[in-house]
Parts: sequence; C-alpha cells; structure tokens
Amino acid sequence: MSWLTFQDGDSRESNPKLGYAYGLVADLGFARNYYFSTGLLINTLYSQAMASGQADLVQDMTYRLQYAEVPIAIKLKTNAGSVARFYGQFGFTAGVNVSGKERIAPSTQYRAIEGDDLFRLGLLIGAGAEWRLTNSLSAITGLSYNNGFTRAMKDGRPKLSYTALNIGLLF
Repeated sequence: MSWLTFQDGDSRESNPKLGYAYGLVADLGFARNYYFSTGLLINTLYSQAMASGQADLVQDMTYRLQYAEVPIAIKLKTNAGSVARFYGQFGFTAGVNVSGKERIAPSTQYRAIEGDDLFRLGLLIGAGAEWRLTNSLSAITGLSYNNGFTRAMKDGRPKLSYTALNIGLLF
C-alpha cells in the first residue's frame, strides 16, 4: 500500500493503493545474529489523489511510479529455533526512477509525468520471521514500512511512502 503526502499546502487528498515489488535480497552476516541486508528490488507503487481545480472541478488522478531500489539495512535475528527465527530491521532505501506515469479520470490511459524526480530516498523499518522448510531453505514473511524522505515529483512536492507485506524464499 503506497500513498503520497503533498507538501505544498494545496487541497489534494491522497488515497493508498496496492502495488508490487520483486527482486533479490541478501543477508550478509557480520556477527552472531547481526546481518547487513541489501539487494535489488523493482518496486511499482500506485497512489490516487483528488485535487480541486478551477471552478470547483475535482480531478481524480492515479499515479504509477516505478523504482529500482537498493535497501541498505541492519537486520537483527533471534537464535534459530526448530520452526522459526524472528527478525527486525532498520535502514534506508535508495531508488532510481524507472518510470513515472499518471492517469486523470475519466481517461483509462496513463501518460508520462512531467517533472518526476529521478532519485528516491526512504527510511526502512520492518519485522518478520524466517520459517524453516529444510536445512538450507526458509520461507520469509514480514511487514515493513518505508517513509519517503525526498519528493516524488515537482507538482505538489509529494513524498511517497508505503507499507509492504514481504514474502520470499531464503536459500
């Protein structure tokens, strides 16, 4: 679920929408139960905004922003149990804009956003569990929150944040 928070004081309301991400993540151990977590994710985020225009005309806009992101985090894990191992993580994400599009209702076609920013930085906080499937394979489930530091585009100066349900396999 991602949403935009507008900074320019205009009357836009943002509603969260579902998006998706995929990629590879690596946990590199540097001490017992302490890991450096990084990777490469392609993150597609959607958000809907309602803006009041001239003559009380309300515009319904949907944004689709796609980033290639690199998370840089410290992950703290509990000792391995017979079934699961729990973790918490804290760090940052750095992203490069791959695509930025907007759709203004009633149109069904997306068009390129003029003035979308190239880079995105965000704060990453998360927690979850690694479920042991075999000796060398675990399923990962978790929740994370990513708070955007930088603006996503020039118009309205919105910051893009999201919460994510993380699901994956750890080899």
